[in-house]
Amino acid sequence: MANISRWDPIDDLFRGFFVRPVEFSGQGGETPSIKIDVKENPEGYAVHAELPGIRKEDIHVAIDGAVVSVSAERKQEKEVKEGERVLRTERYFGKVSRSFQLGAEIDESLATAKFNDGVLELTLPKKAAVAAKRLTIQ
Repeated sequence: MANISRWDPIDDLFRGFFVRPVEFSGQGGETPSIKIDVKENPEGYAVHAELPGIRKEDIHVAIDGAVVSVSAERKQEKEVKEGERVLRTERYFGKVSRSFQLGAEIDESLATAKFNDGVLELTLPKKAAVAAKRLTIQ
């Protein structure tokens, strides 16, 4: 015989909202990470990184050969009005970082970065390959 159980959507809603622990470190308990897209062309790489809610002054990019590191910090605003209390907060405040290695070394002197509408755009030209020099034997 089939088991029949009672399901009350309102009861489920309140149980889920008030019983589950509040996650302060992002959704699913994972620390938020920077989402990136990397495209390669013959001249270099184009990188787009999502950094919503972060000011451009709080973003740092470091290039070391073929390794690119992006870090950012979102600072928490202290906006609590009198008579107001926070019931739930899901927005992440803190530092996030991401490092990745590309297939060729980057020419740091020609690299550029733009930040617009929460998206960091990096243009990373490849370092010119040094041709092997053949020595003549005397």
